Amino acid sequence: MSNSYSSLCDDFYLDMYINTELDLPTQRDTILAFFERIQKEFPSMGCFYRREKNEYCLEEDRSAAQYRWITLETDRIGSGVVNPSNFESAYCQDRLVLELVPYMLSVSHLDIDSLDVTFAMDFDYVGSHDEVIAEALLAQSAFSCLLDLPSARPIGFSPAVVVALSDDCRTQARISVESKTSVIESGKQKYKSDEAISLFFTIRQYPSSTEKFDALKFFEYQCQLAEKLMAEKIVPNFVQPLTETIAQKRLT
Repeated sequence: MSNSYSSLCDDFYLDMYINTELDLPTQRDTILAFFERIQKEFPSMGCFYRREKNEYCLEEDRSAAQYRWITLETDRIGSGVVNPSNFESAYCQDRLVLELVPYMLSVSHLDIDSLDVTFAMDFDYVGSHDEVIAEALLAQSAFSCLLDLPSARPIGFSPAVVVALSDDCRTQARISVESKTSVIESGKQKYKSDEAISLFFTIRQYPSSTEKFDALKFFEYQCQLAEKLMAEKIVPNFVQPLTETIAQKRLT
């Protein structure tokens, strides 16, 4: 399936995270062997570096419009593609990671706390992000009554909601929209030009206590569910109102 979401935002991200119960290995040979195996499949991922707190990253050139990345954190493994041409180009990388971690990083089914599939979007806007979010998403909600107060204007509007999608609450969806505008910027009404409003939509799966967790099987299910809900719920009710409000404000 082609990625039609890039036309709706300035940057589109498709990410996967494996959250573990135990800390991941930190031995030099283990870490290098894992990333070398990834690089064998994706030779253009040639930038390797260590961040703070012994977190490691392998990625393609970030200056390109599209690039891949993989990270090893203390208790989380991340895999993502920025502005993928299609969903499958990201999913194939995620599947490889899921296939490798059991025997290269000793992440067994018992060690997986949860598995996340995240669709994220950035919307560039120079101005108050809080005003955009409040107008686009909260104007018809109970929160809008606070803006009727004298001299009131939004300075902290970053809504986030989590809902259970299964009776046992082990399948969850989280939608959040984040403003990058600080209170200082709002007070001075001088805004940064390099910050974007960010939308995150995550399908999280927790393992069952009664059966072995098949990460690859659930990954496929989560991807299908995320695609379906993005098309049916997130784009029409969150993405389009945001893009329309930003377009209107740019004209004023």
